[in-house]
Amino acid sequence: IKNGDRKRSSSHVGSNDGSMDRGNWTNKTEYMLSMIGYAVGLGNVWRFPYLAYKNGGGAFLIPYFIMLAVAGIPIFFMESSLGQFCSQGPVNVWRILPIFQGVGVAMVVVSTLVGIYYNVIIAYSLYYLFASFQFPLPWKVCNITTAASWSEPILTGNMTLWENHTCPEKDIISIPIQSPSEQYWDLVTLQRSSGLDETGPVVWHLALCLLLGWLLVAAALYKGIQSSGKVVYFTATFPYVVLLILLIRGLTLEGARDGIEFYIGSKSNLTKLAESEVWRDAATQIFYSLSLAGGGVTALSSYNKFHNNVFKDALTVCLTNCGTSLFAGFAIFSILGHMAHVYGKPVSEVAQAGFGLAFIAYPDALSKLPISPLWSILFFFMLLTLGLDSQFAGIEVLSTCLVDAFPETLKSKRSIISMGICSILFLLGLPCVTQAGIYWVTLMDQFCAGFVILFVALLELVGIFYIYGGNRFIKDIEMMIGTRHSIFWLWWRACWFFISPAIITMILVWSWLTFRPPSYGTVQYPAWGVALGWCMITFCLIWIPLVAVWKIFHAQGNPWKRLCAVCSPVEGWGPYLDVHRGERYADGGQVDGKNSVQLPEHNHYQMSKQPNTPLTP
Repeated sequence: IKNGDRKRSSSHVGSNDGSMDRGNWTNKTEYMLSMIGYAVGLGNVWRFPYLAYKNGGGAFLIPYFIMLAVAGIPIFFMESSLGQFCSQGPVNVWRILPIFQGVGVAMVVVSTLVGIYYNVIIAYSLYYLFASFQFPLPWKVCNITTAASWSEPILTGNMTLWENHTCPEKDIISIPIQSPSEQYWDLVTLQRSSGLDETGPVVWHLALCLLLGWLLVAAALYKGIQSSGKVVYFTATFPYVVLLILLIRGLTLEGARDGIEFYIGSKSNLTKLAESEVWRDAATQIFYSLSLAGGGVTALSSYNKFHNNVFKDALTVCLTNCGTSLFAGFAIFSILGHMAHVYGKPVSEVAQAGFGLAFIAYPDALSKLPISPLWSILFFFMLLTLGLDSQFAGIEVLSTCLVDAFPETLKSKRSIISMGICSILFLLGLPCVTQAGIYWVTLMDQFCAGFVILFVALLELVGIFYIYGGNRFIKDIEMMIGTRHSIFWLWWRACWFFISPAIITMILVWSWLTFRPPSYGTVQYPAWGVALGWCMITFCLIWIPLVAVWKIFHAQGNPWKRLCAVCSPVEGWGPYLDVHRGERYADGGQVDGKNSVQLPEHNHYQMSKQPNTPLTP
C-alpha cells in the first residue's frame, strides 16, 4: 500500500477502530465463528478419533496437547497477528519480506487445489443427505447383484465332497465380502472404476451435487465476509448441536461403553508414548486440524480491527478446535460400539478413518437404529455444515488476494469475483466426479495437503523470525494488543525460533523417509499417477524461487544491495491506516523513528537498520 492510498484510507476510519475502505467484520462474533468454522472441519470428526484409539487411547492426548502448545497455537498466533497487523491477505502480507512473497502465492495455489477436491467431499455429503430421506435407508440391505455381494464361497469341485465337508481347499475360491454400506458407497454413490487408469463417464448425480455445493458456497460469499459472516451463525454452531444429540443417543445404546473404552481406553497404553510415530501423528493432526499455512487464518484475520486482542482469539480458536475433536470422538465411538455389539465383532473391526468412517462405517451403524433416517439426516447435514465452513475460508483466500492486488478495479466487484471463482473451480472439479473420481480426490489430498503446507509453514517461521526479526515482529504485535512483560514473550520466542521449526522439520523428514505411494483400499496407483502427485507439489512450491528471483532481478544496485532490498520490508509496510502507524511507522521511510537506508526513488524497497534484521548493510 503506497502512502497515498493509506492516507486516503485513514479518512474512512470510524470510532470502531476499523477501515470502512477495505471492510471489517460486522462484529467480533462473526469473526470468531468464521475462524472456528474454518479450523473445525471434517478431519475433527473422521480422523482424530481414529488416531486416538490407534495411538494408545487416552495416552494420545499427552502428545496431542503438547504439540498444540509448542506448534499449533504459536503458528496460529503468528499467522493471525500478521494478517491483522497489515490488513492484507496471504500474498500482500509478504511486503514484510518481498523475497518470500512466493510463499503467499504457494498458499493461494494450495487453497485452489484443496478447494477443488474439498467441495467434492461436500458433494458426497449432499448425496447421502438426500438419500437419507428414504425408509429403510438404501445402504441397510444389499439390493445389488454382483460378485462383491456374495457371502458364500464358490465351489469348483465335486458337490458331494462339499456336502460331506471334505472339499479340498484348492477347489474353493474366496470372494471378498462387502457389507451393504460398502456396496452402496462403491457401486451406487461412486460407481467406482478399477483404478486411476479407467476414468469412465461423469457420475451425474455427484456432478449435480457438486454444482449445488458450489452454489451454496457462492451464495454465502456473494458479498464477501459481510454475507458469510451471517451464514456462520448457523453453519458453525449446528455441528455442535448434532454432536450433542448423537452423543446422548449413542450413550443410551447397548455396547456404547465398549466403543468409548476403545476410543479413550479404560487402561490407556502409556507405552505407546515411546513410539516416535505417535508423536508424529499428534503433531500432524494438530497442524492439519488448525488449517495452518493455507492462507485462511491470515485472510480472515486481515478483516479484524487493528486493536483486536488477537492473542486471546488465537488461544480460544485453538482450544475450541481441539476440544471439538475430543468431543466428536465420544459421539462417533459410542455408536460404533453399538454397531460392534450388533455384529458381535470387536470395535477394532468396525472402526475406520476418513471416507471409510464417514460414508461406510457410521452410516451402517446409523441404519441399525430406530428411526434411522432421522439420525442419518442429522449426521450428513452436520458433515455438510462442517465442510462448508472450511470451504468459505478457502475461497475467501482467493478473493481476498485478488481484491488486495487490484483494489481500485475489483473492490466493487466482490460478488462477481466470488461467483467467477466458484464457477471455475466447479469445472476443474468435474474429473473428481467421474468413476475414477475418488482416486483423484485421494491423490490430491495426499500430495497437496501434505508436504507443501509443512514446507510453507517452515518458511513462514524462518522469514519472519530470522530475517524480518523476531523482536521486531513482537513490537508489531504489541502495537495491537499492548505491551506485555518480557516473561510473556519468553515462551513464544522459544516456540517461534526453535521448537516449532524443529517439529516441522522433524515431520517433513519423517514423512519423506516413510513415504509410500498412495492407494485407495487395495487399489494401487500407477507410476504416472504418483508422478503427477509430485508434479502437483512442484507446481505449488515452484512459485517460491520464481518470485524470489523475479524480485531480486527487479531490485536496484549491486547484488548485495539487491539481496538486502528484497530481505527488507517495502516502503509503506505497516498498519493499513495512518491513524494506527504511531511513531514506529510514522513515515514510509522510517521504522521505529530511525531513518532507513533509501534506495533510488523508483525502487519501493527499504533497508531497515533494525538490529534484528540479519541482512543489514
